[in-house]
Amino acid sequence: MNIADVVSGRAKLKGTRWVLLSATARKVLADQLRALLPSGAAVGPCRLREARFEPGRKITAYYDALVNTDKPERYHVRPIAVTWGSNTDADRHEETGDLAKVQAEAVRHGVAAPFLQLMADSPEWSMRVRVSPLDARFIQLARLSDPQHVRAILAEAHASGNAGSDRRRVSDYNYTITSIKYRPGKRHVLRYDPVDPAKGGTVFAKLYIGEDGARAFRREDGARAFRVAQGVADWLAGHGEGVNGLRPLAYVAEDAVVLYPQVCGVPLSDYARCPNRVVARWLQQAGAALCTLHHLPVALAGRPEPHDFAAEIRSIVGKSHHIPVLLPQLESAIEALFDRAGELHERLPQEPPTFTHGDLKTEHMWVAAGGLTVMDFDSSRLADPALDVGYFLADWQFRHAAYDQAGVDETYKSFLAGYAAAAPKERLIRARLYEAVELVKCAVRRMPLFEQNWASCTAGLVGRAEAVINDLQRTLGLPARPLLVHP
Repeated sequence: MNIADVVSGRAKLKGTRWVLLSATARKVLADQLRALLPSGAAVGPCRLREARFEPGRKITAYYDALVNTDKPERYHVRPIAVTWGSNTDADRHEETGDLAKVQAEAVRHGVAAPFLQLMADSPEWSMRVRVSPLDARFIQLARLSDPQHVRAILAEAHASGNAGSDRRRVSDYNYTITSIKYRPGKRHVLRYDPVDPAKGGTVFAKLYIGEDGARAFRREDGARAFRVAQGVADWLAGHGEGVNGLRPLAYVAEDAVVLYPQVCGVPLSDYARCPNRVVARWLQQAGAALCTLHHLPVALAGRPEPHDFAAEIRSIVGKSHHIPVLLPQLESAIEALFDRAGELHERLPQEPPTFTHGDLKTEHMWVAAGGLTVMDFDSSRLADPALDVGYFLADWQFRHAAYDQAGVDETYKSFLAGYAAAAPKERLIRARLYEAVELVKCAVRRMPLFEQNWASCTAGLVGRAEAVINDLQRTLGLPARPLLVHP
């Protein structure tokens, strides 16, 4: 198999799966990692967590690699990012220079070990390997992975947030640091667990771009996210009944990081496997909680510019370039679906935009004894509130892809019973339209590319989206159309 054919898309789905899953490609990756470690170090299995394909440009995969420099039972997990694709010599030279500085910073903080180097290139495979905490855009990642620096910022956060906190005592705590999400150039989340649980709770650190050359808007991302999360938590504390916003502990400007406490409870997504009678109660509360969120002051929205239906479709299309290459039979079906959705949207009554969450997956609502806690407001914006309703319903379908549609419909009733009491009928009709396009979003962005049944599951979600639009057309007294894809 030729790497150039894989990256260009000429090798189709078979080529993509070969570079991600074949024994040959796995051996090359293990050899690259072994070359970065001390002599005698062992490299265990690399667990593939996520993969992205941009035809003609690159394939990017994120792994948790097991490495060991001591005994077999002492393997440690280290996140890595691997990219196959071409870039120019000038780009490669500039990137290597920037990364060398970040690597030196990681060594200085003692967070590179056991790796001797944090980057490797294999020209033969057009392959670049990057090891956490290496990232030229998030230059603060190395120091935020340093236990000594973590103790200092957490002591400051506790002292500023609690007048009774003893900063000197907190600064003596030791923390275990785990990378939850390592996505170079995009996003990072770290977890800080106290070595002695009696001395404090777990803290999560969400990083924002910290490079000096970042655009002013991006440099403000962290401060903006903190203000929104804090504002939402304050408002819900006074107006929410049975719903809370996750309140951040602090924003550390010099590190461009927002610190959050651990949430008690379980994500609503875990209830997808529960009997209907168990999940119905929480889905109804989720609907009521979302209705409350849509009454938040519009000034709290993180992005003040309105996001309309056409913009949502454009954003999905922009992330779907791999579909015509890997599943060409779906390309025309998705185009036809978006055309139908646009035509229907123009027929429907509209309403002024409200505060919206913008990324309301069931994993962003947590169930606890005191009610629901909503988190991750980074995508909050002014938009049609039907967007949140539709995405929530699409996410629930995505998590029930292997279940029969009748069971999903029953859970819909519970959610809408909680939401619809204070919502206009026209909004719920538009929500079905958003549900259809968000099902396509789930299909093209969230189905793991490396799964054996990726093609059939992706087609199944697109088929469900078609069925939603047909159902909506019948509701509006319009003729339905034959399904191009059968779920």
